[in-house]
Amino acid sequence: MANRVAIFIDGAYLDYVLKEEFKSARIDYRALSEQLAGDSDILRTYYYHCLPHQGNPPTRQESDRYSTQRRFFNTLDRLPRYTVRLGRLAFRGVDENGRPRYEQKRVDILLGVDMVQLAAKQVIQDAVLVAGDSDFIPAITAAKSEGVVIRLFHGQRPHSDLWQEADERTQFTQGFVDAVSMSLTS
Repeated sequence: MANRVAIFIDGAYLDYVLKEEFKSARIDYRALSEQLAGDSDILRTYYYHCLPHQGNPPTRQESDRYSTQRRFFNTLDRLPRYTVRLGRLAFRGVDENGRPRYEQKRVDILLGVDMVQLAAKQVIQDAVLVAGDSDFIPAITAAKSEGVVIRLFHGQRPHSDLWQEADERTQFTQGFVDAVSMSLTS
């Protein structure tokens, strides 16, 4: 019998990797989950992100971006064995060019709580994590203490402590991204 795996995707991180390393490749998220799982049985894919900022009142561009993201998250949430969990954005001032800066809140903790709960209940044997920062290390440590094998999928520069804490590590390649990309006729 194959191991059961839960897949945890930091959506903002995946967006960043796809944009910066793979020219904004469009992904078939069902195929992505299957590739990430390998030979394991998928319990569920958890996708974490935030809706974009909207002013009060929102500009036309903000409304359009918000509606597009909402539709995307709703589409993901309807895929078999997919769950979308949304955090929120917090305003963090402006950058040197006067553009507003926002920070995701609750996303990392939502992911960590889900991972630890599934590990503690012994529902999974493996956890696939698509992420790049060290905020997930406490959850990884707790899941590993319950016997869960942590498989990290990452871009070119994951945090070194995160990389070290994972049991298995796979850097995204062009071949992997090509295998899960949507065809132009989709």
